[in-house]
Amino acid sequence: MNAPSRLDTTPRLEDFPYRLSDNVRFGDLDPNQHVNNAVYATYFETGRVTLMKLPEYGLTPPGLAWIMVRLDMHFRAELRWPGAIELGLGVVKLGRTSVTFEQVVFSEGKCIASATSVGVLLDEATRRPAPLTAEVIEKFRPWHKRGIEVAPPSS
Repeated sequence: MNAPSRLDTTPRLEDFPYRLSDNVRFGDLDPNQHVNNAVYATYFETGRVTLMKLPEYGLTPPGLAWIMVRLDMHFRAELRWPGAIELGLGVVKLGRTSVTFEQVVFSEGKCIASATSVGVLLDEATRRPAPLTAEVIEKFRPWHKRGIEVAPPSS
């Protein structure tokens, strides 16, 4: 019997509605002259923080902050300097106090790395998780990953 064929799960940049460009820096390299694995956490952070903290997106209400509680990275190819990268991010799940993103790093049309990250909304005064407001849930709508049905959190 033949084994079932594996579906191609390589991410496509066009499925990630939030995108920004960045550059590979010389300081990102390790002794093997490719981007050090630890640097990808910074690339993914750049994508998340730029979306979550810029006031025009309205995703961080006054008195609240986002903290990352999980980051699961998949390294797919080497990345070298010099070079440009495209960062992509899409919401795949909303929880009562959390949001789950899928994120990617592309270079020259190729997916170099992907990640799943989870952020929790935190009350800055109590340092406890805070429920996502209806307003924040609505403001996440444009950033839902293409092809994914993101359900609102259950009460």
